[in-house]
Amino acid sequence: MFTYALDDHVELRPLSPEQARALYELIDDCRDWLRQWLPWVDSVKEVSDSTNFIKGALAQGTENGGLTAGIWVREELAGIISYHEIDWNNRSVGIGYWLGKPYQGQGLMSTACRVFTDHALMRMGLNRVEIRCATANRRSRAIPERLGFVLEGIVREAEKLPQGYVNHAVYGMIRSDWLRLR
Repeated sequence: MFTYALDDHVELRPLSPEQARALYELIDDCRDWLRQWLPWVDSVKEVSDSTNFIKGALAQGTENGGLTAGIWVREELAGIISYHEIDWNNRSVGIGYWLGKPYQGQGLMSTACRVFTDHALMRMGLNRVEIRCATANRRSRAIPERLGFVLEGIVREAEKLPQGYVNHAVYGMIRSDWLRLR
């Protein structure tokens, strides 16, 4: 079970179904903010939707080694970070993340992404980590840029959000580059 203390008050740890209410409430409290960048927000209408998400994340972890962790600040859920489906044949994975608005601007997600990148490349033996984010989402893009990821390209109209299609910036980190940056 992956648990990682980022400091004395912040911890990454897997979610359990008992935490579905906390997840739902965070999403609901930040719904307008999250809706700008995440297509699934409006499909979370009740606590059972968060329960189903958590159960799916746990199953994915069991099936292919993926990992979804809550970011906990003083025992309050602040956001989520996860590996998308791991491609074991090509030894690569994508990282997805979001943070509730009150917790932004504190370096939490940069630190969490650093830990997840290091875990994937150094402990899991993967060769590549990818982060995709909407080109207009400057805060999200700043994270891979801050960590030394390489902007590899733009995928046009990659995701449909309530306001329409958005382009994605694709950032990549390979193990040999990570070893130099560590």
